[in-house]
Amino acid sequence: MKQVLLVFLGGGIGSALRYMIEKAFSMPSTGFPLGTFSVNIIGSLLIGIFMGIALKNNNFSENQALLLVTGICGGFTTFSAFAYENQQFLKEGDLTSFAIYSLGSLTLGILAVFLGLFVSKSF
Repeated sequence: MKQVLLVFLGGGIGSALRYMIEKAFSMPSTGFPLGTFSVNIIGSLLIGIFMGIALKNNNFSENQALLLVTGICGGFTTFSAFAYENQQFLKEGDLTSFAIYSLGSLTLGILAVFLGLFVSKSF
């Protein structure tokens, strides 16, 4: 039960942070979902940092991982919004935005994980 509560707490924190960042980065005039894009890249960076610290120090407890990675990062990032926004681009025939958003998210997300792992080496 404690583990479920840790994921619940972390998920709430991550979701609230996502909402605030999406609002701050919202660009309705362009139609590009910069908020979702930003939280997914930041979340990828955070997962890289958290997991890098866990691997380096080998003292990351399962509870810490559940709170930080599954809870906060899981609640913070949003694949469902990413998928829906891409569906909207395709529906509108905006293949350029679809390609930029999809490839940019995938490429920068993976690079952000690597950057997070690299940054975590300094901790």
